[in-house]
Amino acid sequence: MRAIGYARENRERFVSELEEFLRIPSVSALPDHRVHIDRAADWLVEQLRAIGLNAETLPVEGGHPMVYGERTDAPGRPTVLFYGHYDVQPAEPLEAWTSPPFEPTRRGDDLYARGASDDKGQVFGVIKAIESVLRGSGRLPINVKVLVEGEEEIGSPAVLPWLNRHTRKLACDSMWVSDGMLFAPGVPTITTGLRGLVYTEVVATGAVRDAHSGMHGGAIPNPLNALATIIAGLKDRRGHITIPRFYSSVQPPSPQERAAWDQLPFDERQYLRDQGIETSPGEEGFGVLERRWARPTLDVNGIVGGWMSVGAKTVIPAQATAKVSMRIVPNQKAKVIYRAFERKVRNIAPPAVRVEVRELAGSDPVLIDQSSPIVQSASAAVCEVWGRDPAYTREGGSIPIVSKFVNVWKIPAILFGFGLPDDGHHAPNERFHLPNFFKGIDTVVRFIEEAGN
Repeated sequence: MRAIGYARENRERFVSELEEFLRIPSVSALPDHRVHIDRAADWLVEQLRAIGLNAETLPVEGGHPMVYGERTDAPGRPTVLFYGHYDVQPAEPLEAWTSPPFEPTRRGDDLYARGASDDKGQVFGVIKAIESVLRGSGRLPINVKVLVEGEEEIGSPAVLPWLNRHTRKLACDSMWVSDGMLFAPGVPTITTGLRGLVYTEVVATGAVRDAHSGMHGGAIPNPLNALATIIAGLKDRRGHITIPRFYSSVQPPSPQERAAWDQLPFDERQYLRDQGIETSPGEEGFGVLERRWARPTLDVNGIVGGWMSVGAKTVIPAQATAKVSMRIVPNQKAKVIYRAFERKVRNIAPPAVRVEVRELAGSDPVLIDQSSPIVQSASAAVCEVWGRDPAYTREGGSIPIVSKFVNVWKIPAILFGFGLPDDGHHAPNERFHLPNFFKGIDTVVRFIEEAGN
């Protein structure tokens, strides 16, 4: 228990250091922030070295640097790789923030800043747990590797090829990921499934230049109209995706999973009210939790084209673009779904426009066996710290690197996040509930100790 005591004695310092981390605007999606990406990586390396790990910055060709640290002086003991990311989403719209997004602000028990919960606060909590074990006990009972990437928020496009060339460096017996949330306040949650991602860009091109809609309307193609036709053709009135054989390999959740989900403290009507809507337009025949966790989706994430500024400019655009993402579930494959999507788009595109479909990111879904020994070790740690057994749920989001470890390298993973559902991930006024930060640190401490027994 000396490690837990150390962690509790140093809570205020841990928060102060986290605030320093949060002041670095490491936005991976915006090129202007590359200098901040590099600064965040360097800052993390120094943190890992300070707690006693061998640490370095790993350059990634065509991408953002990763941070790697290790302490592997426990021969014969298992090796656990702890993964997270230091990049954050853009903070816009800035006017919606109550306090500046990169000036951490405490209000009550909550710390507000971009990245506070997703994922800087959680990955930093893991680092502080490792420090607590080292300082409290003088050694680690397991071998530890830490990998923190800088482009998870944009789909890890350069990281995944890097992994293929460095499998030996990342060799481990299991991985731990804290990049998620409790199902509800006070309900610690181990995630046993992640949906995969197919993220695309559809570009429709018409005439060689923008044209006057009065002079040329009705005679030349309108790429925005074409995109509307394509998008409308991707789903039917029941919310089903119309791509041929899209659902043919979908693996439904087990009866045991469905029974466990039915016991969760979840009210569909309250969920809809919290979202400011009255009805759910999703796929007919499935409840909200199953739609979010175990059913595939197709959504338009943005459309660009034509005149979008103030006032009128009656043009037919020469080109228009739509971002379209699909979340996929076990046993669907990202490459197969992308090819089927591309064929469907080309088949329903109006003949007068030229259509290009680009794959921006992709990862396969993940399904984890909750009965595996390492998950049970995590469950014991969660139960001790939180005072109750964890709930086992799936999550609708995607973490591409986890798919690589679990599906390709066959490494068991523990997905335990300690944020809250209303932390505002990707939204203005993102926050981290500090009592959860502290409990998360204690949980990782106890997991390290449990895994070393």
